[in-house]
Amino acid sequence: MIIRKGEKKDMPAVLALVKELAVFEKEPEAVVVTVEDLERDGFGENPLFHTFVAEKNDGHIVGMALYYYRYSTWKGRTIHLEDLIVTEAMRGTGLGLMLYSEIIAQGKRDNVRRIEWNVLDWNTPAIDFYEKSGARILTDWRVVNMDENGIETFLNSKK
Repeated sequence: MIIRKGEKKDMPAVLALVKELAVFEKEPEAVVVTVEDLERDGFGENPLFHTFVAEKNDGHIVGMALYYYRYSTWKGRTIHLEDLIVTEAMRGTGLGLMLYSEIIAQGKRDNVRRIEWNVLDWNTPAIDFYEKSGARILTDWRVVNMDENGIETFLNSKK
């Protein structure tokens, strides 16, 4: 098993992993991103994200971590870990720890002051893993987002 930087040619496998995660998170229909979106957005002149992939000796990708840079007015440049995914068949093999370690190492290489990500409150194995690794789970902050319908409704209400 090797962990390496993701390449454009890996995006079909990355999308398959994203769809597997959506099933795990009980939202299988929520993924609308395409391979073309991933290729354009991750490998253009100014990539919006970066990936590490976990590749078996046979070349099959069985895990990935997708991250991007954010800016904190308190901490400066940070890394946001959007997803860390391991195929169901490979869970429990240490592969997740390998990908997680690579993200932490990337943060160290980049001299960021914070790495952040979200975890669902019912995903207790992940929560336990993160807490044992030294991460803090912030319970006093709420994740806020606005989907396409919310954006449209808001903008229309301002006309």
